[in-house]
Amino acid sequence: MTPGADPGERLARAALTRVLEPGDEHGGRWLRQFGAAGVLALLTSPDAGRGRLTGVGEQRLDGYRSRAEAARPERDLAAVTALGGRFVCPGDTEWPSQLDDLGEARPIGLWVRGHPDLRIWSLRSVAVVGARACTSYGAHMAASLGSGLAERGWVVTSGAAFGVDGAAHRGALAAGGATVAVLACGVDVVYPRGHTELIGRIVEQGLVVAELAPGAHPTRSRFVLRNRVIAALTRGTVVVEAQYRSGSLVTARDAQRLGRFTMGVPGPVTSGLSAGVHELLRGEGVLVTDAAEVAELVGDMGELAPPRRGPVLPRDLLDPVSARVLEALPARGTAAGREIARSAGTTPDEALGRLYELHSLGFAERHGDGWRLARRATPTVTARRGVT
Repeated sequence: MTPGADPGERLARAALTRVLEPGDEHGGRWLRQFGAAGVLALLTSPDAGRGRLTGVGEQRLDGYRSRAEAARPERDLAAVTALGGRFVCPGDTEWPSQLDDLGEARPIGLWVRGHPDLRIWSLRSVAVVGARACTSYGAHMAASLGSGLAERGWVVTSGAAFGVDGAAHRGALAAGGATVAVLACGVDVVYPRGHTELIGRIVEQGLVVAELAPGAHPTRSRFVLRNRVIAALTRGTVVVEAQYRSGSLVTARDAQRLGRFTMGVPGPVTSGLSAGVHELLRGEGVLVTDAAEVAELVGDMGELAPPRRGPVLPRDLLDPVSARVLEALPARGTAAGREIARSAGTTPDEALGRLYELHSLGFAERHGDGWRLARRATPTVTARRGVT
């Protein structure tokens, strides 16, 4: 048992994870007003808390009451303990305080499998999310981001779905790093089934987290609501491939509302899978291309990405006068020294000295009294001069 929370409140919160759906703001308001034990007592009272638990209709209150009466929190806590897991809730030292930014939509508590401390890991974590049906490019970028962030000491958080999520988790695991999977089901339910081995590896090397009690199965709405937890747990969210209607963009919008960094990896403009990312980048999203750029944005002072520049060409090392003389050399035919000096804006004597220097470096050829570009230098120079 994680120390911190009152035992009665912990038991009541564990029960309420079977009663209230994730993100239920009415339930969040009730918890603030009456506490978890108080809400549970009201829901199991003969009138199901009518008159005090406001904001919902009688039919919905009856549904809550039915769920509350069927809840067996002791059994759920024993089940997660048998898996080597635990239940973490507000008041525990392991509770990530940044989840409180969700206000009345914050989780009632979190069921956790894995050994690391969730609060400590969440202090330095980044979400990497994206399309389930991603391209090979998307899978490569997600895995590269996952491994690169892990190598820099960042925790990679995602949803364990097919596509980008799975690739990000695998990248972090391959680098021997830290990764957190936030599920839309119970921590003892493997979904998708094809990720049985992956989720098992995450439990061994990282953390698997869920709002829902053990045995709970995912639904469409639970996937959407799960995204707010991913956004709140992390310093920023990176989207790799997403269509216009994408759960990944929901995570990004949640991150923006919470004041977190929002980033996107660009893709081909002809790809529908990149359309949502590009729309994000046209707004408040920041374009990133690798883990170093992500770490620079979300990290501490001094975590800078290396400067980016193209290759240094031999002609880049020439002094300004020599560079002008080189530019004045014709690619076809020859030119006299005086003509080259006039084009380069220098004296004939200085131009002649530079021409001999360029000749020794292999940039220029002499033909009688004329000069021209050396044949092997022509492609490099003409490319810089915009000649095709």
